[in-house]
Amino acid sequence: MKNLCLSSVLSSEIKLQSEHEMLLLSAFDIENNRMFFASSANSIYTLQLPSSQNGRQWNEAYLDLEAEEVVLGPDDNITDMEYLMEKEALILGTSDGYLFLHILVTKTTELVGKVEGGIRSIASSPDGALIAIKGGLGQLLVMTHDWDVLYETTIDIGLHNNVVAGDVIHSSIRNFRSPISWQGDGKYFATLAKDHDSSIQELKIWERESGTLHATSGSNSFIETSLDWMPTGGKVAAAYDRKAEKKSPLIVFFEKNGLERSSFSIDGPEEMMIKSLKWNSNSDLLATSISCSGYDAVKIWSFSNNHWYLKQEIRYSKKEGINFTWDPTNPSHLICWSLCGKVSSYNFSWITAVTETSIALVIDGNKVLVTPLTLSLVPPPMSLFHLKFHDAVQNIAFASYNAKSHLAGCLSDGSLCIVELPSADAWEQFEDSEYVVEPSCFDVPLGTLMHLTWLDSHILLGVSSCQADLFSRASSGENELDNLKVAHPHGCTLHEIEILCSENSVPGTINSSGWLTKISKSMPLEKPVIGIVSNPAKRCSAFVQIEGGSILEYSSCLRTGGMPAEAHLSLFDSDCQFTSSCRWMKAVLVCDNGISKPLLFGLDNNGRLHVGRRLICRSCHSFSFYSSMTGTREQVVTHLLVVTKQDLLFVIGVSEILCENPEFLFEKYSSLQNHGCESKDQINVWERGAKIAGVIHGDEAAVILQTTRGNLECVYPRKLVLTSIINAILEGRFKDALLMVRRHRIDFNVIVDYCGWQAFTKSATQFVCQVNNLSHITEFVCSIKNENILETLYKDYVSLPCPVDFSNGGSENSQSIGTQSKIFYVLLAVRKALEEHIPESAARELCILTTLARSEPPALEEALNRIKMIREMELSGVDSDRRKACPSAEESLKHLLWLTDPEAVFDAALGLYDLNLAAIVALNSQKDPKEFLPFLRELEQFPPTIMRYQIDLRLQRYESALKHIISTGDAYFEDCMNLLKSNPELFPLGLQLLTDLDKRRQVLEAWGDHLFAEKCFEDAAATFLCCSLFQKTMKAYRACSDWKGVLTIAGLLGLQKEEVLQLANDLCEEFQALGKPSEAAKIALDYCEDVDRGVGYFIMAREWEEALRVAYAHGRDDLVSLVKDAALDCANTLVPEYKERTEKVGQYLARYLAVRRSRLTLAAKLHSEDRPIDDAEYDNVSEASSSFSGMSAYTRRSKTNSTTSIISSSVSKARDMRRQKKKGGKIRAGSPGEEMGLVDHLKSMSLTESAQRDVKSLLRVLVIIGEADIAKHLQSRARTFQLSQQAAEKLIGDTMTTDIIDDSLHTLEHYMKSLQGLPHSQSHSWQSKVLI
Repeated sequence: MKNLCLSSVLSSEIKLQSEHEMLLLSAFDIENNRMFFASSANSIYTLQLPSSQNGRQWNEAYLDLEAEEVVLGPDDNITDMEYLMEKEALILGTSDGYLFLHILVTKTTELVGKVEGGIRSIASSPDGALIAIKGGLGQLLVMTHDWDVLYETTIDIGLHNNVVAGDVIHSSIRNFRSPISWQGDGKYFATLAKDHDSSIQELKIWERESGTLHATSGSNSFIETSLDWMPTGGKVAAAYDRKAEKKSPLIVFFEKNGLERSSFSIDGPEEMMIKSLKWNSNSDLLATSISCSGYDAVKIWSFSNNHWYLKQEIRYSKKEGINFTWDPTNPSHLICWSLCGKVSSYNFSWITAVTETSIALVIDGNKVLVTPLTLSLVPPPMSLFHLKFHDAVQNIAFASYNAKSHLAGCLSDGSLCIVELPSADAWEQFEDSEYVVEPSCFDVPLGTLMHLTWLDSHILLGVSSCQADLFSRASSGENELDNLKVAHPHGCTLHEIEILCSENSVPGTINSSGWLTKISKSMPLEKPVIGIVSNPAKRCSAFVQIEGGSILEYSSCLRTGGMPAEAHLSLFDSDCQFTSSCRWMKAVLVCDNGISKPLLFGLDNNGRLHVGRRLICRSCHSFSFYSSMTGTREQVVTHLLVVTKQDLLFVIGVSEILCENPEFLFEKYSSLQNHGCESKDQINVWERGAKIAGVIHGDEAAVILQTTRGNLECVYPRKLVLTSIINAILEGRFKDALLMVRRHRIDFNVIVDYCGWQAFTKSATQFVCQVNNLSHITEFVCSIKNENILETLYKDYVSLPCPVDFSNGGSENSQSIGTQSKIFYVLLAVRKALEEHIPESAARELCILTTLARSEPPALEEALNRIKMIREMELSGVDSDRRKACPSAEESLKHLLWLTDPEAVFDAALGLYDLNLAAIVALNSQKDPKEFLPFLRELEQFPPTIMRYQIDLRLQRYESALKHIISTGDAYFEDCMNLLKSNPELFPLGLQLLTDLDKRRQVLEAWGDHLFAEKCFEDAAATFLCCSLFQKTMKAYRACSDWKGVLTIAGLLGLQKEEVLQLANDLCEEFQALGKPSEAAKIALDYCEDVDRGVGYFIMAREWEEALRVAYAHGRDDLVSLVKDAALDCANTLVPEYKERTEKVGQYLARYLAVRRSRLTLAAKLHSEDRPIDDAEYDNVSEASSSFSGMSAYTRRSKTNSTTSIISSSVSKARDMRRQKKKGGKIRAGSPGEEMGLVDHLKSMSLTESAQRDVKSLLRVLVIIGEADIAKHLQSRARTFQLSQQAAEKLIGDTMTTDIIDDSLHTLEHYMKSLQGLPHSQSHSWQSKVLI
């Protein structure tokens, strides 16, 4: 749905040499962008066509144009002309049959040859290789551009028999011409010819190479001068003269095989005549030159949805006459010229026929097809109703003010029509109606108005290309843009038109009569106007774009509500100026940090979409806007919609455009598209070439696309739908939000999750009351789930709002948040709202049951209680209102069974200890009676308490089962003990419930045995103590190696001294065997009184200071000597051991550096050869050669520029670690895991805390016994080892994160020096400063 609007007109007049001279023919030079005209005086005029930025200079170029005269014989005239690009010359045909070549550079004319009977038509093939010439005797010649004749044939037998050379007179040159039209690819060409003596003609299709007649149409009354082959298609356009039938002409389309394909009639009087017709270069517009009794005109047609629309009509007076041609390089550029030398250049542009309020207004001749797309998605030519004007419509403007719509139409006869319509919501009454629109009365003829725009309900703004004498002198004043306003005879004029109505309109009807129009202000401008849009942020104001992209702001002289004021035109904000002319411009109202402001978007001819000076898209095909807010006077736009030339529909938030680099957005999406990734902001358009026809705002959130075939498709982008749903939620319109969720199949959790389920629970009553549809509420309840879908499913579409603080909410909610799920609280709130605000009904009860069944955990027992209550009412036979408002118990139960697992419902019924209810549930859940009836009968035979105990056991409700079994008394105490032993977690509850001491003692003993079996020996010992089982207590203490507890219980038991001594000796042996000699030493000293053994155990435990203390305490010099000798032996053993370990650190580190360096070297080599590196290749390299034995298989090549750049592979590392573990920690040279094995081994060589403690104790004893030198030597060796190991570990860490190993930097000595300068850490606290 689009209209063809006139965007600019440039016109001037060629000064012909004589009063009677007329322009007859034209030719076009595509390469140099110029036109040639041939006049009746045999003169050639060469006109250089301007670029769009140089329109004024083109106008001035006409003023002093020189003619080149072609010298011909007497009574000889030029009959046709064609430009030959290869020769840069014009080929001219004359009425006497002469063929001339007019060379433009030298301005000379050469005779090529002569054709008998005169030359009627010349046509060059599209590739320029061949020239077809039709002679006056009906012959056809086809030759090359070197004048070699390929073939000659007779195509018009009737003309060949009846016409002789020289019959053509000057006044009939145009009628003498008979066009030849080539197919776009040049394989065929078409002609019109008479058959024998008949006046009826036929269409003939000829083959290019051989001149063979390919196809012939049926004979008909063709208009001989009207023939054109579609440049980019297979249709040939021709015209029938139907005067004999007293009908207007018929335009007919033929296939290449000569068969008629389609046709349409030109509305008009029967005397109307088609003089010529031509396709534009895109084949989407067909222009015809027609002649009527009162005027000549050019009509432009467009085809869509199997219908031909008259999109434009340009009228000329009969005196002027009219010829036209399309620009071969610009499909929207039409050039018309009159016989008297007036040349006009018309630039058209396609604009959408759908307004911002989603109303389609499609121009079709003298009709405007009106369809509000919010009511029905009807593609033209169908419409809700149409407005009929007295002449063809050229341009329309539409706006809505104060619940009324206003339409202005500019017609081809220069009149202006105004229509006032009611609100679009009341248009259904106009369905299939036709309304005749009367022209308005005007004081000054307006002519053709371009860029017609409403500023208010009584103000129009338009542009005309009228002459300077039409300007309103009285209204022309000075302002700050004097350089843009000039009284230039070829400039354009900005008109402000005041609209008045002399009749009172009837509410709810269409008012199209009694309108008065007058020009209240006119401003001449030097540069052409590209577009006008109203200012959405300011009344009676508009933005005017002049050529080059400059934006001016126009303020009306009537902007104060009818009171006169000074109109002015000022330069708008510099940031809003476009960098190039944008034919398609829109101004929208956006919200930037809470401030509403206008934002200008423009699309140029190259598909570049601009926002002021910023470029946001380089391949835009069409664009539009969406607003989530409707019903407000100021419609703030929230999203930009763009269809690119790659057939992608983008949905971009206005906030992203304001905050981010807009062009980066589209580049990012294009990158995702190239990598096959889907984006939240783009939709693949299913049909190539589709454009955005319109947008339905608000809750509908629809984008209407029109395909090239003309049909309409409506899409609902997920991003817009979610935006509209969230907007409804924020406005508290829960019913609208729910309906949108259902219609678009959005997850219902959006309603809960956007503001948080805590906020929703507070609005649950409002939600239930608004929706007031229990079926919809039930569907909502069944869809609630615990996850926040805005963080998962829709995280790429919607940004979450700021989190809401609920800490100060109700105490009930704040205390229980976190203990229950989102589902529980949401359904609880909905259930309460249903019970309090919805009248009792069967549907309400079923909905409440749904909330209970879907709760988490399911509240099945509560649901069954409600069903049980209904059943009791049924059994009571009471016919109350409440009973009538409830569903039957069977229906309720079936509903509950449908919602949840029948087995769970059956268990819940058992949990109520109601066997009858359980039987009903089983029957309705289609359980096999052979399965549940015996079970229920067995339960029925038990006493009530035992029945409940059995049911609790089945349902694994062990606490309840324990309470029931204990309540039965002593008879079932054995079952109670078995229950406790099988469920040890019940022991605390059992102790609480039992009061009998003997039974408590049995429970405690059983609990202790359980703890002992679970190897919880300390807890078992405490439990045995509670029931005075001292032997078991001692056993538990001994099992947990608590010798103090064992000996304490021994005293409690009153054991003899010999028994205690024996027990102590046994404990010494046990602790020595367990590797705890220090504990054995304490037992030997305290209980066995064996000093020798005690000191021996301390020496074995390397507690040197304690051993020496005990020896001195008991005055045993022999033991003192023993301690001294043992300490010296230990020191002499440790010194060489630490030296050896230091050497091993150096050896392992050197090997690690060699392995690391080799692997990096190989990786760099593979990178330079551009070879892929994978795990298998590293394994093979590592295993194959000893020269690369240091290589490992857990790295990969990086994409950096470094020649030794690699990245670690976590997969290979994990594999190597597993291999190393399987090999028991051994490091095999050349293995893939060697590097990581070396790293792990070096780290494991660190000095442990126990080793540090032992060395510290040994150093003190050595000093005490006077061996300070040995102590100093030992500390030095141990310190050197610890320092080297720490330095190696730090070096490894540094080399693991770099790609280059520096031989001078990555050395053990360098790192040891750096560590020596650091202050002592906790790991060096074992050292004595006096020994350093």
